[in-house]
Amino acid sequence: MNHVSREPIEAALKNWQEPYLGTDLVSANAVRGIEVNGDRVSVEVELGFPADGYVRDLAETLRGLLLKLPGVQQADVRVHTQILSHAVQHNLKPVSGVKNIIAVASGKGGVGKSTVAVNLALALHADGANAGILDADIYGPSQPRMLGLTGHPSTKDGKRIVPMTGHGVQCMSVGFLVDQETPMVWRGPMVTQALMQLMGDTDWDNLDYLIVDMPPGTGDIQLTLAQRVPVSGVVIVTTPQEIALLDARKGLKMFQKVEVGILGIVENMSTHVCSQCGHEEHIFGEGGGERLAKQYGVPFLGSLPLDVSIREQTDGGNPSVAADPKSAIARRYREIARRATAQLALAGRSYAGAFPKIVIEE
Repeated sequence: MNHVSREPIEAALKNWQEPYLGTDLVSANAVRGIEVNGDRVSVEVELGFPADGYVRDLAETLRGLLLKLPGVQQADVRVHTQILSHAVQHNLKPVSGVKNIIAVASGKGGVGKSTVAVNLALALHADGANAGILDADIYGPSQPRMLGLTGHPSTKDGKRIVPMTGHGVQCMSVGFLVDQETPMVWRGPMVTQALMQLMGDTDWDNLDYLIVDMPPGTGDIQLTLAQRVPVSGVVIVTTPQEIALLDARKGLKMFQKVEVGILGIVENMSTHVCSQCGHEEHIFGEGGGERLAKQYGVPFLGSLPLDVSIREQTDGGNPSVAADPKSAIARRYREIARRATAQLALAGRSYAGAFPKIVIEE
């Protein structure tokens, strides 16, 4: 019987780049165990991001990699996921019932940020995570409509609000609490207070990720929220258009100032494919999101097309990832969600909830 050593196994794993993490599994501390028994090899891998639709493919890829090594006759690869809480800015106190908060932001309105946010939440849910979405756009709440939710949330104790659920995703929005046609004629401090209450007074149920659909802009409200909400990372949404990129830079710099990690850039409305003739055109420009990501040294998470089905499905309360999970568009959202949470998995872990409360008595 041939005897295989650990060294070539470790070398093979170090030389293979995991596509979502952007690094090898050993450097990412994802290899939890290697066992060698004669010509049989067993490897255990733990991913720090939701990947239910990916673990089988990863296991098969690694198994094929190991079987190419000299002397290896059998290879067993086990892949599982574990979602941890990650560090936030200025050691802010975590939100009860939430492991990680990911803000989805843009410097400019009208770039499809809310559509991206809801589909990312649905993509995380589809990959096995407990996901929720907070509609932080107090002036123009859209998530109730996008998730097909109507009515008002309930409360169990008269103090905390139970979030409503659409397509498996927990949701809270001021849109549940006011009439659809009632304008929110509030000044900045009132909006900030309302949002902090929505965040803290909602009875989130064991969320791995809470997606915060941020309002557009970089003014006082956005800065206050970035300083007071314990955000693990932010996804910046832009279009390729130079005007949108100018404002996206401002949003990116604002989060950098308050020490929130940038998980990456999403380029929305990247191309348009004519539904009649199939002609593809970059009507808002080309490659702007990638250039922005390269300029600031942050990941480019992916691009999304300008497609009539995205608008129709979202307006109908059944966004793309839920409406047609096997479509090319849904696959793009899942890829973006995996890349974003994989970047977060590489970041520092939060130990805020690990320490007991210390009480000093005289």
